[in-house]
Amino acid sequence: MSNVFVAGHNGLVGAAICRRLESNGLKPVVASRQELDLIDQAAVDTWFRSNSIDQVYLTAAKVGGIRANDTYSAEFLRDNLAIQTNVIHAAWKHGVEKLLFLGSSCIYPKHARQPMREDSLLTGPLEATNEWYAVAKIAGIKMCQAYRKQYGFDAISVMPTNLYGPGDNFDLENSHVLPALMRKFHEAKATGASSVTVWGTGSPRREFLHVDDLADACVHLMRDYSSPDIVNVGWGRDISIAELADLIRRIVGYDGEIDFDSSKPDGTPRKLLDTARLTKLGWQPSIELEDGIARTYEWYCEPR
Repeated sequence: MSNVFVAGHNGLVGAAICRRLESNGLKPVVASRQELDLIDQAAVDTWFRSNSIDQVYLTAAKVGGIRANDTYSAEFLRDNLAIQTNVIHAAWKHGVEKLLFLGSSCIYPKHARQPMREDSLLTGPLEATNEWYAVAKIAGIKMCQAYRKQYGFDAISVMPTNLYGPGDNFDLENSHVLPALMRKFHEAKATGASSVTVWGTGSPRREFLHVDDLADACVHLMRDYSSPDIVNVGWGRDISIAELADLIRRIVGYDGEIDFDSSKPDGTPRKLLDTARLTKLGWQPSIELEDGIARTYEWYCEPR
């Protein structure tokens, strides 16, 4: 495939997929927000009409942690619905051969049986702190399935676990837990602060995957997978937030205390993906959590 469009190439996942494709000698097609506003339906249609695209990696999305989801609920729902609707429809309309839609593990019910299998989708209520984002992603999955069913469009959907890596968002107002903790410990070390406050009790368990592993899995699935069934991508093992905080503290080299603010929400008690489907398809992750966090912290500390 000579023309592969990565929608959201400046984001955490999009940039990783671009790196992965380039390592195979393929220069992906990209477009900046100034060149192409994915929320603008007419602009997206015109862009696809003007560019001969063979494959699409749809990674563009409005994303963020618990605080961002709670604060910008309307935008998380509206913008994500618009982006995925515009891109999926235009890709099908203008003859794209295959599309990968990037979902999220938050699509699964708050109290889904652990580890979460793909068939647990829509079997119970969502976690309230990110339901707006989750509903949008579920709609994207169903749109891919509907376009495959009605039009024969080869659209696949991938559900990654919690991601981290170079290019992550470290803004404390809207970042996810791992980069937020990394920045907090880094700044506490720099200022000599005696303690760092972590939201919640520290008891929730989360699974983390390095974004370069996800990119490798996405390229693998685009090459070897074609089905309406969604596919989980993760490590298959998790860690408590308290354990994660201590691990990041050690990697950063901060020797102060960790305080847990139990007045703040914990979110879903546990999020661990069942990755048996992906394993059967011949793919497994390779970047261990401690090594991945250390590499990410090295990147974070590089001058820019």
